[in-house]
Amino acid sequence: MDILKERILKEASVINAGVLKLDSLLNHSVDPQLTMEMGKEFASRFAGEPITKVITVESSGIPVAFATALQLGVPLVFARRKKTLLGEPDAYCERVPSFTKGIVTDLIVSRHLLSKEDSVLFIDDIIANGDAARGLIKIIEQSGAKLNGIGIVLEKSFQAGGKALRELGFRVETLVRIQSLEDNTITFED
Repeated sequence: MDILKERILKEASVINAGVLKLDSLLNHSVDPQLTMEMGKEFASRFAGEPITKVITVESSGIPVAFATALQLGVPLVFARRKKTLLGEPDAYCERVPSFTKGIVTDLIVSRHLLSKEDSVLFIDDIIANGDAARGLIKIIEQSGAKLNGIGIVLEKSFQAGGKALRELGFRVETLVRIQSLEDNTITFED
């Protein structure tokens, strides 16, 4: 997506060789038009799959996952990172480290939201090491649902997450792949 690459070059900032700050695009502010274009692109790429639900992780993945679910005409489910008073005591739960946040969090999905009848598309904003993705995949597997694909807005291909998911046999579609953030320069992979 050329428009996404242009916006990243214009608005993102390199924090260090492993971290890219995308607050104005994905993580703190959302451009509705760009987000809808990303949703259309994912819906187009996965149009042949029998998707019954789109799933993501709270919170930065929600806007693009919502746009994708809207285009596909299916519900959106998102994994919470914190338990609530209304949460199910036996919800699916996986503990995962967060590369960007530098902490360990829980991913929680209510059992009634995923079942063996579901065929899901996992959409997320960024993949680095893939820990959150692997945690959500475990929840999907526990529910008996089928994972029909993974859509990632931005893959840091110099980190192992996307490659590891592909090696596990998952179809992973990324809108933009970043090869390097060395020397405070964003280098895209072709």
